[in-house]
Order: sequence, then structure tokens, then C-alpha cells
Amino acid sequence: MTAPNTDLADLAKAYGVATDFWDWQGVHTIVSAETITRVLTALGVDVTSPEALAQARDEVWRSSWRRTLPPTIVSREGWTPWVPVHLPHGAAVRVELALEDGGTIAVPQVDNWVEPRLVDGVLTGEATFQLPAEVPLGWHLLWAHVEGREPAYATVVVTPQRLELPAGLEHRRMTGLMSQVYQLRSANSYGVGDLADLADLATWGAADLGCDWVLVNPLHAAQACPPMEASPYLPTTRRFVNPLYIRVEDIPEVAYLSVEVRAAVAAQARTGQALNTSETIDRNASWAAKRAALELVYAAGLSPRRARAFEGFCEREGQGLVDFATWCALADMHGEDWRSWPAGLQSPTSPQVDEFRAEQAAEIDFFRWLQWVLEEQLAATQRLAKEAGMALGVIHDLAVGVHGSGADSWGLGDALARGIEVGAPPDQFNQIGQNWSQPPWRPDRLAELGYAPYRDMLRTVLRDSGGIRVDHIIGLFRLWWIPQGMSPGEGTYVHYDHEALIGILCLEAHRAGAVVVGEDLGVVQPFARDFMKERGILGTSILWFEWRDGKALAPEGYRELCLASVTTHDLAPTAGYLELVHVALREKLGLLTRDAAVEEAEERAAIARVAEALEARGLPHDPSDVEEFVISLHRYLALSPAKLLGISVPDLIGDRRVVNQPGTDKEYPNWCVPLTGPSGDLVSLEQLTALPYPRRLARSVTG
Repeated sequence: MTAPNTDLADLAKAYGVATDFWDWQGVHTIVSAETITRVLTALGVDVTSPEALAQARDEVWRSSWRRTLPPTIVSREGWTPWVPVHLPHGAAVRVELALEDGGTIAVPQVDNWVEPRLVDGVLTGEATFQLPAEVPLGWHLLWAHVEGREPAYATVVVTPQRLELPAGLEHRRMTGLMSQVYQLRSANSYGVGDLADLADLATWGAADLGCDWVLVNPLHAAQACPPMEASPYLPTTRRFVNPLYIRVEDIPEVAYLSVEVRAAVAAQARTGQALNTSETIDRNASWAAKRAALELVYAAGLSPRRARAFEGFCEREGQGLVDFATWCALADMHGEDWRSWPAGLQSPTSPQVDEFRAEQAAEIDFFRWLQWVLEEQLAATQRLAKEAGMALGVIHDLAVGVHGSGADSWGLGDALARGIEVGAPPDQFNQIGQNWSQPPWRPDRLAELGYAPYRDMLRTVLRDSGGIRVDHIIGLFRLWWIPQGMSPGEGTYVHYDHEALIGILCLEAHRAGAVVVGEDLGVVQPFARDFMKERGILGTSILWFEWRDGKALAPEGYRELCLASVTTHDLAPTAGYLELVHVALREKLGLLTRDAAVEEAEERAAIARVAEALEARGLPHDPSDVEEFVISLHRYLALSPAKLLGISVPDLIGDRRVVNQPGTDKEYPNWCVPLTGPSGDLVSLEQLTALPYPRRLARSVTG
């Protein structure tokens, strides 16, 4: 490994690229020059020669002075930030703020002398203006009218100082369910749980269990052509939703189908429902049946009133929806990896794509219609959850990123870094590191775009929800970039404007009335959790990860602003964890870095320490009595000040099978495991809601 020279290191720091870091064992690590060079290249910086490097260093300051205004200013309510305005030295300038509600505010200049600079042969000055404290929350435009030039503008985003908790949550704890929706098979499912099943889970959870929310896996869309990606954390887009979750029979137009068409839809339903008994979830077969049914419903058309509603949805979602639907239609024809398409189809703005849109308008309209149907059913699910008594309702999950061959990668262009994949450095639980095969946001391009792609994504996820869980929220502070072809351990951190990203998240959540939960497990910068707390964002605490001085963390030691749970989807369900099925699975798959006996002994010791903590609180503490022990674990967490307490749905039925085994791909059926009971028999949603144990477990903490 060659360490970067001083010039390369200085340039890297200017772009927020880390040249060194401390690993999970406390070892100071220097990032290689090759890694830094490839990361800078992905940021559009030419460092291929000493001359190019020198020019790139000069461009760091020169590029900002070429701009009249910075691309985006993100502030907080009540703050009065200074804004630099670059203009020919001595030229007159007037600055005003156009508010999103149509009003305007004059922006005053402040007395702040900055030495002029020669930029591209023009003596350029910097005037300083100050945003007033009374600028309201929202998205605004700052206009600079410079003498002799066209007006320039910048996006201004004013965010809340702190995201206030939703009504009721500030005074009490709320318990909820944590579910993988695709596992919720019912008699009417097409082999995969859908939004109607989620609504049934939510209403049962509220009425029978006393729950106030249900957290679901990311519902982002996968590719619409086989093979459909199983992982909800590797979607083709994060803005739009997977039509696999549609309940066909709940679409209003189904009631008006002809007898013949309704019979054809029913035949597809029978095909889909036959998949409910499969030992693993087959998304491709489920989608084939469901898509055939959906195409029949779509072809029947809409009433004038419903057509106007659909048109309004399309107008609101704009070009982003058009691009996504176009990608779906193109993927149907050419395969899901746009990088292998004919060159003329590899950009959404090309003439060839325009021709395709004209030729395939009906097919593209079908994919837009699917998203409208999904929005209606998501809204209905949230409404039913609230009507049943849930205070928050559905909490949606936001994945870290998207598939490099998918719709967002195609539609968002250079807003995503090319030749880079997101992951995590080696840590205690994954000692070779992780590569999630996802292209990251380019922080510079996000600012250039006024954070619009990020905002639009958040708005879709938040629209019909009571909250949002942000997977790997630490990625809004810094993200581990891995140049393609290099190992996870050869990556480096790239820093993001967390004030902007977290602030915009708070603004959009505030407008949606939603709570925000950040998954902040793993290696975390010391200040990040403090910053989250300052902004009103909840963290995440998993019982098996919480230790202090070699003992299970006492309930009083848990954070108040957190979602506390016994387990998570990357661990075995608790019944399986107590039997060490995760150790046996990792040994079978060759994932252990040490002898299995050593691993088992360490896990048994950890379980024993947790049992001691339960005993100290007067709770049943015999791990061999699995049902009582699981109840005790949840009662233990209920003694903590945590605002949210989560119960995993698999723990309600004694499921033992691992949902996802990190570090595997085809070696294990990740995200394809349906709900099963202690004996391994399939458990339907109807069976789940009829069992006595779920109520006993939930009511032990909800009362």
C-alpha cells in the first residue's frame, strides 16, 4: 500500500475524503493513494498526473468564486447565516428571498470586507448578505440580481431546530411490532404478504396487543422483471414502491370488471394463493401471477373521476415518476441492467428514450398506474392502523441505497457516484467488512441539485406513515466508499453535509408529523449520536448489543430517545438465538473466523449474563423455558426509558429461522423465509392472530 502524498491528501480533505481513520480495534489506519485517487475520480476530480493534481487543488477555491451564489444553503429556523455573493469587483447587487408560499423577503448586506481575487481574468469580489431570522421553515429560492448579469439563484432550506415528538410520545412509551411484510402470508396472499395483510396485522396489533405502531421492511421497488431482487435493502429505487405489495382485489375498479375479466383475475389469484404453502418465498412466481391480474384490471380503464385523480397523482410526481416508469418498461424489454442496454437508451434524456416513450406510452402508463394504486393502498393501510387505535401507525424503513443497475442509478445520473460501492469497514461482527453493492450519493451533486432527489425520496416514504426508520443513519454523516474491484477493507470514509441531510430529514418528517428512528449500530463517530439527540432523532438499541463493564446494560442505562428491541432482522429470532442457530448456520456456511466451540461458549456466556440481569430484576430467567424467557427480555426493556419498544413478529410465534445472514448471497435464502413456528411449520397470518402467546407477550409490556 502506498500512502498519499501531501498534495493528494490535502485535495482529498478538501472534498471530504478521509485519508486515515481508526478501525474497530483502535488501530490508526492510513488510506492508500490508490483508494483516494479512485474516490476523487468518482467525484469528478482529475488526479491522473502531477499537473492535473495541481490544477484540481487550484479549482477547490476557484470553482466557488466562479459561482454567483453557493448552490444550496441549508439553515435552521431562527438562524441568520451569511451568504457569499460573487460578482465583478465594484458591481451593484440586490438580493431577495422568494418564499415557497409566494412571498418575498429583502436580504440585507452586511459589512464584511473580503479581498477581491482574479478569477479567469476577471477581478471578482465577494459581497456578504445575511438571511433574516424570520425566514419560515421550508424550501425557498435566494435570488441575486447582479448589475450586467442574468439573475442567479440558490436553493434555501430552513429546517427545524429540533424535530418534536409526535403527540403523546413525549409523555409515554409506545410499543410496536417489527415485521417483514412479505412474510405475512394470508389466505388471500399471492405467496407474499401484501398491504392488506399489513393492515390486518396493524389492526390486530392495536386492538388485541395494545400496540401503537408497526415497523416494516423497506417497501421500495425491486426490478419489475425476473429475477426479482429478494433483499428489500437492495432496491432499484428508494422513491417508489414495490407493486408486489398490491392487494389486487382491493383496487376499486375490480368491482366493475366484466364477468369474464373477473374470472380471469380470480384464476391468477388461485395461482398466486397456491404459492402460500411453499417453504421459501418465490417472488418471481408471485409477481408473474399478480402482474397478469393487474394488467387485466388496468386494461379495464378508469371512470372520469378516477382518471382525474390518477392524472393529479402523475402531475404531482412529475418527471421522476415518468423516468421510473420508463425504466421499468425498458427493463422489461432489455433486462434490468441499464448498463448493458443499447448506448442510446442509457440516459433518460436521450432522443432514443424520447422515441421509446412515444412508442410504449401505454406500457409506461401501466407502471405509473401501479404507483398510484400503491399510494392509495398505503394511505388506506395507515388510516386503518390509526382507526384501530395505533398512535403512530406504520413506520416505514429507508434503505441505505439502491442497486447499481437499477432505476435510480439510470434516472439520477451523476447524482450517484460511478465506480464506487457502499459498504462498511471491518468490525467485530463482520471482520472482513461489508460491500452492499450500492452506488452512493455524490455530496457535491446533491448540493448542486438543491437536494431535490433526496427530498423527493423522503416525501414518498413519509407520505402515508407515522414514522421513518433510516437504515445506517450514520451514512448521512459519513459513508464507507469502496472502489469497485477492491475489498471492503480497502475503502475509505467520505463525509457528507450532515447539517443539510439531517436537517432536511427533520423538515420533511415535521411536515408529515412523523417520528424518525436512526439505525446507529456499528462504528459511530462520537458526536453523531449527540447530534441526533439534539435534532430529536431516536437511535436504536438492541439488547444483545448493549453491554457495560462486561454485564448486560441495566435498563436505566438505555437512551430515552431510542427504539429498544431484543433483536433485529440481521440476528436470529430470539428462540433461535437462545439455541445458537446463528452460530450453527455461520459454521455451516464457513463464515466463522474462529472455532465454533469458542463462538458457542462466548454466546452461551452472553446469554448467561443476560439471565443474571433478569434475575436481578426479579424476572423469570431460565433460557430453557423459551417462551417465559422471551417475555422476561421484553419486560426488562420495558423498565428502560426508551420511547419506543419493539417486538419482532417472529418472536410472537417462536420462529427460529434466520431471516437474513450477512455475508451471504446465494448460500442462504435471505429475505425468502416465511413465518414458521417452533417446529418449523408454516404459520399464516390467520394462525398468528389466533395464537394465545402473542397476546401474552405483548400485554406483558403494554398492559
